[in-house]
Amino acid sequence: MEKKIIECVPNFSNGRDQSVIDDITNQIKKIEGVKLLSVEPGEATNRTVVTFVGEPEKVIEAAFQAIKKASELIDMSKQTGEHPRMGATDVCPLIPISGITMRETVVYANKLGKRVGEELNIPVYLYEDAATKPERKNLANIRSGEYEALEEKLKQKEWKPDFGSNSFKIAQKTGATAIGARDFLIAYNINLNTTSTRRANAVAFDIREKGRISREGGTLTGKIIKDKKGNTIWKPGSLKHVKAIGWFIEEYGVAQISMNLTNIKETPIHIVFDEVCKKAQERGLRVTGSELVGLIPLQSMLDAGKYFLKKQNRSVGIENSEIIKIAIKTMGLDELEDFNPNEKIIEYNINNDNADLCKLSLVDFAQKTASEAPAPGGGSVSAYLGSLGISLGTMVANLSSHKRGWDDRWEEFSNIAEKGQKHIKKLLDLVDKDTESFNQIMHAFRLPEGDPKEKKIKEDAILKATIHAIEIPLEIMKTSLESMDIIKEMAKNGNPNSVSDAGVGALCARSAVIGGYLNVKINCKDLTDKKLVNKFLNKAEEIKESAIKLEKDILKITLEKIQL
Repeated sequence: MEKKIIECVPNFSNGRDQSVIDDITNQIKKIEGVKLLSVEPGEATNRTVVTFVGEPEKVIEAAFQAIKKASELIDMSKQTGEHPRMGATDVCPLIPISGITMRETVVYANKLGKRVGEELNIPVYLYEDAATKPERKNLANIRSGEYEALEEKLKQKEWKPDFGSNSFKIAQKTGATAIGARDFLIAYNINLNTTSTRRANAVAFDIREKGRISREGGTLTGKIIKDKKGNTIWKPGSLKHVKAIGWFIEEYGVAQISMNLTNIKETPIHIVFDEVCKKAQERGLRVTGSELVGLIPLQSMLDAGKYFLKKQNRSVGIENSEIIKIAIKTMGLDELEDFNPNEKIIEYNINNDNADLCKLSLVDFAQKTASEAPAPGGGSVSAYLGSLGISLGTMVANLSSHKRGWDDRWEEFSNIAEKGQKHIKKLLDLVDKDTESFNQIMHAFRLPEGDPKEKKIKEDAILKATIHAIEIPLEIMKTSLESMDIIKEMAKNGNPNSVSDAGVGALCARSAVIGGYLNVKINCKDLTDKKLVNKFLNKAEEIKESAIKLEKDILKITLEKIQL
């Protein structure tokens, strides 16, 4: 069963005193099983955005301890800053990452809010998916008037907190906290070549979903337009799911458009960047770069990089790191400070501690294979060999997309290269999975068998692990065979100067298939179910023969093209 993982991104109203920030984040670090991903203080905003992940119960424990410490160290009656705020812990959203639904996440948000309210007496408002009232779903409504309006707000029946005290006397030091459950949100700032907050705001109003107040004549001084009920009419901006304001950041010496992107599936970061560039240019401004506050999902960066590559008529079938580099440089994410993908991309940050085989150098991988340990063995090496084969085929596709005179075919080769990258990724995953399958067999054999019950558990575990150890090399065979279709296509129609590379790719892919075949056969020896054995062997034999035939076809094409 997939482990339940949630992310928590509390915002604390102190970005200037490092000792306070350290004391708060140390509370998070103390909780075993929680990983602190980032701590991003802002001096001008006087606000620190903290991101951490883990299993739900551990995350909400860490969140509670951090909120408690912030309530002890931050006095909101003395706090000032550029960013809207209403509490020492201003907001504390929970975000489902894996193995957990939004509905389940809402339950944890309620649990955290109840504890903060009851034990710390802090006024708590539930927002976004955890909201108890429609008007509380939007954080801007809850935070309206900020800390300065909190005393009057707490007196109003309609603004009674969901949990905690409604006495400003009690909450004067801590302020109020919004705790919620939401989808992944990106806090994103775009830098302009101006120091004018008014002009930055103008662009922000152009693009944000809320837009700007409608006025007669479309001028700033025109009379506000209202409907028949006397409500102000707003003219929506060009982008949905975007909240934005303009401000001047003294430490950078530039004006920024500060945004929250609340639905990155419908309005991704690259579309926001392009739209701001367009609207800024219309107002005589220029975008100079941008910055991410917090972390971003890997897919968002890949989508952005591919979007900009396609605009250049370039292949998107390249390594993820190169796609990410294009996204970083195009959006100027490194303008204000270095952008480290291992720190800023959530999946890379979470998995940064993993020491899998694919992260080894070529030398280390060879030496590890050559050691006295039985794994990695032939299966892992076969998977790696298969990845090298399709890597060569993908290289030919990318070289073809750049070939002089073939400019009208760049998309054709880009699509082929993108398919190749999927095969590369799958085969590299199988490098580690094959070794893991061997380790599972060893673990099963080490299980106790002191009584009939234990013996049965052990037998079942061995059977399950053995079947898995057969399925993995079968998958290596299947994926390597599929990759040979791409290699053949590149041998026939790709850059003729690289046809020998396609030929070598075919040799590697065929060898990967044969290597997988040998592993299927040897693991089938330990399987007593003959019907199942025959099923596996017949499938393996079929794939093997297809690979041998394909290799002959590809080599024939290759040799014909390189005749002297």
